[in-house]
Amino acid sequence: MSETGLRERKRRRMYRTVSDTAVRLFLERGFDAVSVAEVAAAAEISKPTLFRYFPAKEDLVLYRIADHEDEAARVVGRGPSPVEALRRHFLDGLRRCDPVTGLNDDPEVLAFHSLLYGTPALVARLYGYLERSEEALAEALGGGLGARLAAGQIIAVRRILAQENWRRIAAGEPVAEVRGDAVAAAERAFDVLAETLPRLGIMETR
Repeated sequence: MSETGLRERKRRRMYRTVSDTAVRLFLERGFDAVSVAEVAAAAEISKPTLFRYFPAKEDLVLYRIADHEDEAARVVGRGPSPVEALRRHFLDGLRRCDPVTGLNDDPEVLAFHSLLYGTPALVARLYGYLERSEEALAEALGGGLGARLAAGQIIAVRRILAQENWRRIAAGEPVAEVRGDAVAAAERAFDVLAETLPRLGIMETR
């Protein structure tokens, strides 16, 4: 392995280790009750080093979903149309109980989502993540106002579907009982998107 490749692996391992340490502390004591200095001490690094990896405290949590930031932009070219590609991807996520779809009852996943959606500072930071997702998707759809409007609708649909699934499972409903409704809701939502996008100048064939 090249020296560059080794450095990259070490960098990613550091990100993961520090984020995991922070999330564990936040789950144990609450986001606001844990300082950045305490996270750095638990991860055995200095506070300045931590801030080189994570510019804001909230980023310690959002790192876990950072890989999904440009997911929609990467997916749109995989199907016969942008909406169909996104539909297939989301339905496949439901089938696999991918945590990003909200259809997952693993205690650690539920606890993470409760931390994320139950902490105002994290919700506020999450909107920046969603805006970047919209920007990447709009560019993948060709740019322009129509693409930005379409991207906003798509990202909102994915977020709302996932939050509804998480809300029901967090309330105690079994995954097996939520799954059918989750699939039906996703199908309806993507049907609406398929009707809407051409009106915004986003062609349904690529």
